[in-house]
This record gives sequence, structure tokens and C-alpha cells, in this order.
Amino acid sequence: ELWIPVSVTAETAQAAENAAELPVQSPEAILMEASTGTILYEKNADEARNPASVTKIMTLLLIFDALHSGKIHLQDEVTTSAHAKSMGGSQVFLEEGEVQTVETLIKCIVIASGNDASVAMAEHLAGSESAFVDMMNEKAKELGMENTHFMNTNGLDEDDHYSSARDVAIMSRELMKHETIFNYTSIWMDTLRGGKFQLANTNKLIRFYDGANGLKTGSTSKALCCLSAAAKRNDMQLIAVVLGAPTSAERFASAKSLLDYGFANYAVNTQITAGDEVQKIAVEKGVDKEVGVV
Repeated sequence: ELWIPVSVTAETAQAAENAAELPVQSPEAILMEASTGTILYEKNADEARNPASVTKIMTLLLIFDALHSGKIHLQDEVTTSAHAKSMGGSQVFLEEGEVQTVETLIKCIVIASGNDASVAMAEHLAGSESAFVDMMNEKAKELGMENTHFMNTNGLDEDDHYSSARDVAIMSRELMKHETIFNYTSIWMDTLRGGKFQLANTNKLIRFYDGANGLKTGSTSKALCCLSAAAKRNDMQLIAVVLGAPTSAERFASAKSLLDYGFANYAVNTQITAGDEVQKIAVEKGVDKEVGVV
């Protein structure tokens, strides 16, 4: 697959020139097309900073890798430890000894950004959170994420816990290769414990942006407001990453500007392979009535 502008006009050329002037107030941002990994816009994209709960994209990637390999299954039961229960910040208030399925905990991580659910899954997969964090860093290295180092599974503020917009886009793209992730990232509302606890998606674009299908928000006092926003229109899947936005509204506005720009100016085209016959044309006064165009 190859990237070409929708139409090569003065307007499109101007749009490309204007990309640098998009109203992206966030200090760090990137726009990537998912199928090819092509970068359509970037701003300080390699600056390392705390990505807050956008960290959970890597946690989810390792969970979905384990599901794909058959190491774990959606209906497996996971018991909450005292350590998992002790997590602060955004949580679904798991109690020590509480048992939930892998699928329920995925929903808690994706929709409600549960720090406790992230740790419960990390311990279930690796035996301890620290062993899981080692797996996260190993995976980051494998993916070529050069400005990333994880200290925890959920993005709580911690020294030496950082990533960059480019690296977040790389891990987002990798997670989205597991297409079942969209079964969860596109949920607006759900419930837990038989309807007693409501899960509301922290990603407001899911409800208010045409084609939005993911992926993960994050905010802490140190990281400020972060977002990896995914949206698909006309068979084109975009990933817009915004880090360090001053407000929640600003992160959504910046992501929306990036996505709007991508959808307005680009399309994915499958190009013709050399040697393919594309059509037949009529031959006047020839031995053959038509000939194939290659």
C-alpha cells in the first residue's frame, strides 16, 4: 500500500504546507497512518515525557499478545492482590481477593483506565508487576521505541517513566494489529459487577468524532493531558497522539485537528503491481480486435 494525496492540486499542496500551522497547542504531537506507518504530521515527536495512562497501551499490547498466543483466554479468572488493590488514581476499586475475568479487566483498563486492573493483569501474566514491566521495556526495544522507558504498568507519575509521541504511535499501531481491541476501545458505556459499577469511556472522541474507534487517554499532574486517538474513515485508519496538553479539552481539540487534517488531505491507495493487466483497449485495423494494457 502506498500513500498519495487525494488529488494533487494547489489546494492539497497548500494543505501540506499548512500542516505546520495546524491549531495543535499541545507541546508534542504526531499523526500516523496505521496500515503503512507513514507519518503525516509531527511536532516535537521524539521528546521524552511522562505519557500518563497512555502507558496502558503497552500493557494492553502484552495482554493481547498473550491472548493471541493462547497463553491466556478471555474467560480465565484473575484474583486481585493487595498490591493491585493499593493503586491510587483512576481505578475500578477492585477488592483484595476479588475475582474477575480477563475480559472484564480488559474493559476496566480500556474504558475506565483502571490502574488496579492493569496491575492485576500484570501479576496474572508475569507473576509480579516488576516482571511485567521488564516485559514492557523488552517489547518497547523490540518495536524500536527509542525514547521510552517504563517503570510501571499504568502511567502513575514516577521518575524514569517516559515515552514520546512517536513511540506511543508505534505501540498504538502494534496494538491495533490485534483487531479485537476495537471491540473494547469503541465501547462508550458498560458496567461491572452485574450493573453495580458503571464504566464510562474516558475518550470523549468515541462518542463525538465520526469514525473514532480508540484508543487511550491519560492525565496526571506531571504528564498533564495525553491521548492516543484512533479513527477510521474510508478504509483509512489514523492515529493521532497528543502529549502534555494543558487541559483535557485541548488534548481532544488537538487530536481532532490532526485527524481532520489527515482525512481531508490523504487517502490509502493500493497501487498497481508491475506486470498486471489493467484493461483491454480496442485495436483499429489490427489482426487482434483488442490488446491488454500492462
